[in-house]
Amino acid sequence: MKAVLTMTMIAAAGLPAATAAGEAVTYSAEGREFEGYLAKADNPKGAVVLIHDWDGLNEYEKSRADQLAALGYSTFAVDIYGKGVRPTTMEGNKAETAKLYGDRPMMVKLLEASVAEAQKQGLKSAVVIGYCFGGAAALELAAAQPEGVVGYGTFHAGLGQLKDTDFAAAKAPVRLWHGGADASAPLTALAVVGDKLNAAGTPWRATIYGGARHTFTVPGTKDYVEADDKDSWAQFQAFLAEVFK
Repeated sequence: MKAVLTMTMIAAAGLPAATAAGEAVTYSAEGREFEGYLAKADNPKGAVVLIHDWDGLNEYEKSRADQLAALGYSTFAVDIYGKGVRPTTMEGNKAETAKLYGDRPMMVKLLEASVAEAQKQGLKSAVVIGYCFGGAAALELAAAQPEGVVGYGTFHAGLGQLKDTDFAAAKAPVRLWHGGADASAPLTALAVVGDKLNAAGTPWRATIYGGARHTFTVPGTKDYVEADDKDSWAQFQAFLAEVFK
């Protein structure tokens, strides 16, 4: 099933298969062990740090990392749950995200440690992206503005979780790709985040896909929209080219 999902994603995004598979990378943070996934490009044009959805680092994120490496962007898909922590139920997903949403300073520490590991692996300057929960986490990291991160991107991010986030320090450009009918993060939540980014003077841009619901970029889900997946992926590539020109 995982292999089928990977090939489906590559075909849906209109990309060639990656020429080389990535590898697991074990690292430590805050006294715990984590396991990320590193996909290196042969002749890198830039780098990406990818934050997983609420079910933890799995084949979806690894496939995206492989796709980016095939496009010339070395990618480190991070793990902020812990090695071996991969929830398989809705209750498990909620429990893991609740731990991090309930302790934002710890979330940021784990994200910063993951970025530091990416830099240790040779990804010195990177764009950070995230999907769903990972999108909200990426924006929490943007608010901390760590060294070496030159941009942020989110796909159907959990924007409703950011109403209390202070973006005053967020200076790197932000791009958001969002479903106009996302019940998990309605347009009112996007407006709140946009107002905060405006107040901070953060350069940002959002693309809203009318009628698209949550997980519109994830093949095999009921909310998947191939046209919007392809369009957001193409826009993301343009953003990478702009940042790393």
